Amino acid sequence: MAVDSGHDWVVSLVLLHGFSNTHHCWRRVLDAAGGRLQDAVTPDIRGHGAASELRPVTLSAVLDDLVSATPEQFTLAGYSQGGRIALHAALDPRLAARIERLVLISASPGIGDPSERAARREADEQLATEIEASTIEEFAARWADTPVLAGLTAELAAEANNDRLGNRVEGLAAALRGLGTGALPSLWDSLIELQIPLALVVGERDTKFGAIAAEMARLLADASVHVVPDAGHQVHLEQPDAVAQVLCNDMVP
Repeated sequence: MAVDSGHDWVVSLVLLHGFSNTHHCWRRVLDAAGGRLQDAVTPDIRGHGAASELRPVTLSAVLDDLVSATPEQFTLAGYSQGGRIALHAALDPRLAARIERLVLISASPGIGDPSERAARREADEQLATEIEASTIEEFAARWADTPVLAGLTAELAAEANNDRLGNRVEGLAAALRGLGTGALPSLWDSLIELQIPLALVVGERDTKFGAIAAEMARLLADASVHVVPDAGHQVHLEQPDAVAQVLCNDMVP
């Protein structure tokens, strides 16, 4: 995560992007908010964008970055991998009292079954090795073909591709190894500990994560599920107005 230690953050919202994205992926959402989120903190997570060369790329290091780069009280939102990190942040004693609300977009608490998580970790390691042997252009094209990311218009697909080109293959490989679904522990059993309000945002076409959101809501103390019509996994790109509306809920205009 790129941190400007000389900046005095006076904001109420922090946005965490997904794997292979950068902070630029939030542009449409911020534009849709019409200035209400203009002071949002949108950092590049370690291994991505301006933070491509930061090491180590581990959950512990990313949480350390969040401790130093976020205000005393804020809403934390994350998309996909950024959503998993946001959940871990909300359970970190250093951040828990500072986070007033969570917004998770197309996110999950991880893989609950240890054997499935181990298999995913092996698959992620293989993919990381293949990423290192690719150019960023080759990887961006390959990742765009991931089934869960299907459904973007040509314009949005080009925008997502340009965002991915802002990364380096070495950084993405490190992020997959250190922050991937196989690497991070499951938080399914810890959801009961969260007492703050959570908004779970999923696209209507994203049936896998829609089911995950419904199961999460059943286990959480204070959760709402927002199913966004005409959207898939990348709901923040496809329907930025709907995502902005959820983010601005209960926030001072």
